[in-house]
This record gives sequence, C-alpha cells and structure tokens, in this order.
Amino acid sequence: MAGRFVRASKYRHVFGKPTKREFCYDNLHISRNAWDTNLLKVNPEYISVNWESSGGGAFAVIPVNERGKLPDQIPLFRGHTAAVLDTDWNPFNDRIIASASDDGKVFIWEVPENFTLYTDGDEIVDVAPVSKLQGHSRKVGHVLFNPAAENILASSSGDQTIKLWDIGTGQASYTLKHPEIVQSMSWSANGAMLVTTCRDKKLRVWDVRQESPVHEFAGHEGAKNSRAVWMGEHNRIATTGFSKMSERQIGLWEPGRKDPIGGFTSLDSISGVCMPFWDDGSNCLYLAGKGDGNIRYFEYQNDKFEFLSEYKSADPQRGIAFVPRRGINVHENEVMRAYKTVNDSWIEPISFTVPRRAETFQSDIFPPAPGIKPAVSASEWLGGKSAIPSKIDLESIYDGNGPVEVAADYNPPASILSSPPPAAAPASVASPPPQPSPKKEPEPVTAPAPAPAPIAARSPPSVADQKSSISAMANKYQDNEETSSDAGSDSTSGFEEPSRLKRLSKRASYPRPLPINTTPPGSRSPVRTPRQSVIMETPVPPSVTKAVFDDLPKVAPEGVTVEVSLEQIKQLLVQQAVVITSQTEKISAQTQIISKLVTDVETLKKKVDVGTKEQSERIRQLELELEEARS
Repeated sequence: MAGRFVRASKYRHVFGKPTKREFCYDNLHISRNAWDTNLLKVNPEYISVNWESSGGGAFAVIPVNERGKLPDQIPLFRGHTAAVLDTDWNPFNDRIIASASDDGKVFIWEVPENFTLYTDGDEIVDVAPVSKLQGHSRKVGHVLFNPAAENILASSSGDQTIKLWDIGTGQASYTLKHPEIVQSMSWSANGAMLVTTCRDKKLRVWDVRQESPVHEFAGHEGAKNSRAVWMGEHNRIATTGFSKMSERQIGLWEPGRKDPIGGFTSLDSISGVCMPFWDDGSNCLYLAGKGDGNIRYFEYQNDKFEFLSEYKSADPQRGIAFVPRRGINVHENEVMRAYKTVNDSWIEPISFTVPRRAETFQSDIFPPAPGIKPAVSASEWLGGKSAIPSKIDLESIYDGNGPVEVAADYNPPASILSSPPPAAAPASVASPPPQPSPKKEPEPVTAPAPAPAPIAARSPPSVADQKSSISAMANKYQDNEETSSDAGSDSTSGFEEPSRLKRLSKRASYPRPLPINTTPPGSRSPVRTPRQSVIMETPVPPSVTKAVFDDLPKVAPEGVTVEVSLEQIKQLLVQQAVVITSQTEKISAQTQIISKLVTDVETLKKKVDVGTKEQSERIRQLELELEEARS
C-alpha cells in the first residue's frame, strides 16, 4: 500500500533472543504444585524458584552467574512444613527474600554472603529463615514487597484477606478483607495504593492505610483466573482474564472509571492464564501465556496498547519472571530480560533487544531506572507518608562506574536526548527500529552541521562538472557549424578559437571521432584516431570507464587537438588494464593461500578424530579392566 502510515516507535522492532541449553540453568526440580503463581522471581543477582521437595516445603536460590548443569544436590531454603507457593525479592536489598507457603506462614530469608551452589564439603547445608510472620489462618498464596517503602510486605491468603507487614517488627499493621480468595495484587509506584483481582470477578483499588477499597468494578467475566498489574507511574491498570466464551482478554483501566478504556481486547482462545509484566522504562506491557511458549509485548501510547511483536517458542512455560530494569545489559541494547521455566527441569533466559548498531549509550531507550534506595522508611509509610523512590542513571552503569542516583522526576536534558537519536539515525535506518520516512523532523537539525565538512574535503562532487565539460567538448566535434560556433562563444567552455574548430569540422579526410559513451561497458572499445582506427583487445570494465571520465580534464587547454585527447584516453585505458591485471594476480595468490589453510584445517580435524577414537578405545579398555578387577 503506497503511502501507508507506519507508527513511529523506538521499540517497534524489539525481538526476543533465546539462550542455548548449555547456558541455561539445568538439572532443576521445579515445583509441580497447581497453585496459580509465577513459580520463580529474579533480581540482578539471584533467581528464586519453588522446589519440588519431600518432607516439607522449600525453594532454591540460584546465583545468576552460575549457569549450566547444576549439581544434583544443592543447598535449599528449608523451613516451611508445606509446599512453597510464592516468593518475592526485596527491591532495596538483593539478598532479602520473602516466601509464602501452604502452611499459612510467611518467612523472611537472607541469602548468605558469597552464596554458591558449588560446595567443597560432602554435606550440603540448607539455609534457615531469619524471621517468621504468623497471622493467616489458611495457606498464603502470594507475597509482594512495597516498591517505595522499606520493609513493607503484602501477603494474600486463602482466609480471604491481605495483610500488610512490617518485616522489621514482624507485625501486621493493616488487613484488607475480600469476599473471595485473592488471585493477584500489584502496588502503585508510590506504594500508597494496591490493586487486586478476586475470585468474585471484581477489580478493586485499595487505599491500604484506610483498609477500604476506593474503587470497585466488575472485571473479566470468565470463570478462570484474572490478573492485574499497576502500570508504574501511570495512573492506569492493565488486566488479563477471560470472557464468557473462554477467550483471553486484555483490559486498560483508569481508577475511578467503571469500565475499561476502549473495552476489552480479545487475544486468542488458548486456555492458559496470561501473566502480565509492566516495564515502566519502555512503557511496554509483556504478556506471557501459562502453558504456551509465546510472549506478546505491547507499547502503551495514547491510552491504547499498540501491539509490537510476539516471541514464539516451542517450549511452553509454567512460570516466568522479568528482571528489574537496573539488571539489564545496556551494552547490548537489551531493554528487558525474562527467565522462564521449561519442562519443570530448567530455566531459560530470554533477552529482548532493540536492533541498533551504536557504540555510544542510547539515552532514548534507557531512561533512568528505579534504584535501590527506598523513598520512605517503614515507620514513615505507616504514618501516612508516600513518595516515589529515587532512580539511577543507566549511563553511569554503561560507563562502568557505580550507579549514580538521580531524582525520581529526573529527565535527561533536551540536548542529550536530541543529539543521540540523529547521530544514530543512519545506523537505525540500516537496522529496522526508527523509520526514516515518518521522522522528518530530526533531519534538519543534524543535516546542515555535518554536511559542509565532507563536501569541502572530498573531490567526487566535481565529477558532475567534468562530465558536463566532456559533453561540451563532444558538442564541439559535431558537423553542425551553428552548434560549434554557439559552443565556442560560451565563455565557460574554455575554447576561445571557434574558427579553428570550424576548420577542423570541415576536414573530410579526418573521420569524426566516436563519442566515448557509445561503447557498452565490458566490450571492446573502438577508438579512432585521425589517421587510423585502433581496436583495443583488452575488455573495458565499467569501473575503468568511470575512471576515464573522472580523469579527463575539466577544461581542454588551448592548442590541444583531437589526436592528443584520444591518445590520453588510450594511455589511461592501458594503465587501468595493468592495474586490473595486478589485482587479479593478488586475488589468485590469496585464493591459493586460503586453499592451503583449508587443507591444513581438514588435516588437523582428521588427526583430532583419530586421537579421540584412540582415547575412547583406551577408556573402554580401562573400564573392562576395572570390571574384571572388581569381579
């Protein structure tokens, strides 16, 4: 469709990149409990995953840098008397984690210093909890730390309540009562509000310190679980659920409005629950299906979710988690990273990347990210204070320095934001992300600045002038006297003796020279002189023809005859033929060297194969001797 409008977006070409099995986290025993949680949580240092264990509940903590096949026996975080259903990392301390269990308790744990899964000792030592929070009468299904206040934790239970804990004192300060079991919950960015979905199909927005919902409206009508996520610092909520016809849906809500903005949007008819994850840095919503291997991602813009793309995989996931934005790889233009479970036996990282070629920090796709310093303390939050935490500038991480804190409402200066995108525009046009056609505005800003320097420094622009001069020279050699005299009178042509040219054109004994461009490139070039015709046996490639045009004088000096000009052309063609012959010899020599290297590599491969076979036979012989010795 000609003239079709394409929506401009920095993230329109984001793609998910899987990880090879040998670089994943393998040999795991992931819990097969049917409770609807994400099974794992992640921060920049560790991954926590619900573990399938007997004799009580447990979960495992895996250092992010310990990839590959893990030991058969690893230290576990044990202490619960029933299965662990959910975990959550403290956003301000990467070594503090909370767990929820089927035994109705909430435990707080601290990862030991220099924790590793590879131990030298014969005995594996499990980790014990540092504190226990008791108050729920039934199983605890979810735990979630406050993103702005220090040591404030929310827990939802089968007793149809959510309790707000101060883990420093172990006291439950507030209780939010629901008519049914809570299916999901999510904090607002300042930690003052909480949104929940419930089995009664209602969506509630709570002012937690008032212990009452400020908004309550009907959610998705389907019988299966629905989920809600607060969209960071936006006053919006995204929900996923099902329709009456069991179609998966997505909804965008504004607190205080009783129906979703634009209504519900149907996704597909797959039966698995959609797990939503919001990235406030890129304004993108990721939807991962439970039981399928697909991850859709949308960009929030103008109160709409604009579909970007979909990561597809043949390996279905039961659980998935996204790393906090401060843990992404800014050197690889990675905007988000997910960790998903596969076959209940291994965890695969998936990197979502903006395809750009740039050697500098890309400030337009990496705004400041939430840091590790809380906005308020637990006592201040309990006293009614709310604030958004300070952020860290990702450019400081890109430069290899320590994280630099910036204000919560910090935006990079306009000069910083405006200069990198135009500089990266040529690279991003070559690779897909920003489309040049709709973005006409940045070009006038940068085009005038760099353009004069290259034009003044290089000579190729004068080729056009040379060709025009050649055209003028060709016109002089025509038999039409009027054309010759008109061209001779042109002061810019450089010919000041039209009478001589007239006499030259009237000499019938001299054949008229052929125009240079009458011979197709790559064929034999007939060049006629006044006395004889010389056919050059060397084929003329297109590059040589262009070189001849470029090397011709812009203005013919006075007294230069046709014979001299054609002789110069002949000499240039001969020189170019010599250069081509030299280059052909060099290429031939390099080809011989490459052939020799290929032969050497094949020889080395055969030697390695022979050595491997000999070692295998030797090992097999040793095994037979060992069996005989044992018998």
